[in-house]
Amino acid sequence: MYLVWTLLFLHVSAQRWTLFDEQSKPKREGRVRLVGDLPSSGRVEIYHDGQWGTVCDDGWELEEAQVVCRQMGFPGAISVTPGGQYGEGSGPIWLDDMNCKGSESLLSECCFKGWGVTDCTHKEDAGVSCETGTNITGNRQFSVDNSLGLSDDLGLLFDSGDGCDFSINVRDLSEEAELTFCVHSMILMIYPELNITNESRNLTMDVSQMCHPHVSAFLRYLYTRQIDVSITSAQCLHQLAFIFGVNKLMEDVGRIFTSLIPEDNTFRTQVSMYEYGVRTGDLVLQENVLQYLSWNCEFLISSPVWSTISFHMMDALLQRSDLVVKDEALVLEALERWIQDKGDEISSEQQISLLNHIRFLLIPVDKLYEIQFSSSVLHQNHEKLYLNGLLRGFQFNALPFSKIRNKMDNMSTDYLPRIYTADGFSVFINDTTINYPYYHYNYGQNNRIQTFSTPAHPSALYKDQMVQWQAQVFLTVQECSNYGLSCDSFPVARLLAYGNQNSYTNTIRFSNRLILSCKNQNNVFHVQDFKNDMAVIPTNSNMGLPNPCPDDYSLRFVVRPEYI
Repeated sequence: MYLVWTLLFLHVSAQRWTLFDEQSKPKREGRVRLVGDLPSSGRVEIYHDGQWGTVCDDGWELEEAQVVCRQMGFPGAISVTPGGQYGEGSGPIWLDDMNCKGSESLLSECCFKGWGVTDCTHKEDAGVSCETGTNITGNRQFSVDNSLGLSDDLGLLFDSGDGCDFSINVRDLSEEAELTFCVHSMILMIYPELNITNESRNLTMDVSQMCHPHVSAFLRYLYTRQIDVSITSAQCLHQLAFIFGVNKLMEDVGRIFTSLIPEDNTFRTQVSMYEYGVRTGDLVLQENVLQYLSWNCEFLISSPVWSTISFHMMDALLQRSDLVVKDEALVLEALERWIQDKGDEISSEQQISLLNHIRFLLIPVDKLYEIQFSSSVLHQNHEKLYLNGLLRGFQFNALPFSKIRNKMDNMSTDYLPRIYTADGFSVFINDTTINYPYYHYNYGQNNRIQTFSTPAHPSALYKDQMVQWQAQVFLTVQECSNYGLSCDSFPVARLLAYGNQNSYTNTIRFSNRLILSCKNQNNVFHVQDFKNDMAVIPTNSNMGLPNPCPDDYSLRFVVRPEYI
């Protein structure tokens, strides 16, 4: 074991709703509902891809509210309610930047970014208040959900075995151990992965004896949709859910895996989790691990585990733009070391595939020059690839982007930055102490303000065009008010550019990031983007993060320029 497994419990159960609804079907693509105390007002949720999700209030106006209300059978909308007034939802935020004409019959017919494409949090969940009118009768049907009582009854049915007509034999051939359960074929028919028919009477499964103690609880879940999951049972239940095709349980158990991701500073557990996610086809688990490893890429590169990473995991990592690293030169150096450590395990074609993910254009020009003398891989097999990358890198640093943009593939990521933290493009703020306190002439000393400057872009063309920045953390309403700001939640961070920006505004934009690290572990547990120069700092008490740590953060502001 690479870490001490802390015992956690997650109660997994089907979500229960009792809502007025226009549709006779309990679920349908694009259906909307209002979650609130009244049937005519509440938080807007829309059904897509098998689950409910919310709508961000960016672009949320009366036209959008009219579409929602009419889709639900109301005469029209009275008002819109932005900003999570009806409480924060859970699950995906399906829609963002809505743009309705008001004449659409369905909310999903309006223009929006794309399903699940958003930069919002659930604090921005949109709501509406609809007109009730006097003639909303028609053929409306109401959905009444009393599934909790049914789940209890079905659980008792499984426990008693009354009327069971189907045998499940669970065995481990290597241990010659076997268990038999009598269940009800009608329940199993809900799960098409098992191919149960009216003629079927038994099913034999090969399951490791280590998981035998958890089979009964899993089969009971098939009846009730409720189960207690502990760290000791999580992997067994995940494997059983994979065998039976119970995708929802796989996702729920996967959240327990996710909560463990930050626990192992050697990264062995995370790499093992990713490979397990690949074997079981759990895309959510794969993404959660890759995101965490991307945020902690510098620590991963310096760990002994780096040389053990598989080709397909390395390929997935290098394609990401959320790698938190000093600069692109560090990524190339780490990849070269990995290629050398792998030796004959990696073919020349695989090496080329990985090297093509290196963004030569974004390597600092002085380090770009040194590569031709210092690279450990260049002179072995891939001189042409390197020389082409170096040439394009020098062109990128010597020519205006307008000159080379038309020659580049629109889908290319070559000129899109990762999250580079090199000196000069990032600054730390500790909410209690910082190295260089800044004095605001009106408000005295404030240890949560930093001023610094960066080039407008890492390209050598902009090395003398400096941008002035102010990084700041606000903890109270009064602090925000002192700067003419209205803040809805705290803590909140601001990264503001000031001074003359006319020379580059049509060429460069800033997609800045706020990096949050656990002080006691030094691992990055969250990366947040800035919206209108502001970023809400999540804490355990006000936001459910994938990888929470105690509310004691180190904050790093990263300036991230990119060409438009």
